[in-house]
Amino acid sequence: MATMISEVYDAFVSAGAPEDKARKAAEALADYENRFTKFEGELLVLKWMVGFVIALDVAILARVFFS
Repeated sequence: MATMISEVYDAFVSAGAPEDKARKAAEALADYENRFTKFEGELLVLKWMVGFVIALDVAILARVFFS
């Protein structure tokens, strides 16, 4: 059974949606939330990689111009 966001499920049910459709919608939203969490982790690695490359470029330029 897939995970779901209970607050979203409760909101759909209180809005008048049938319980089976509310459950499926809450499960779909939970799946998207898991996807975004994965992307956040990958973005963190990319930020560190870009920061390292910028620092290396600055070090190379400083060595060229100040040596």
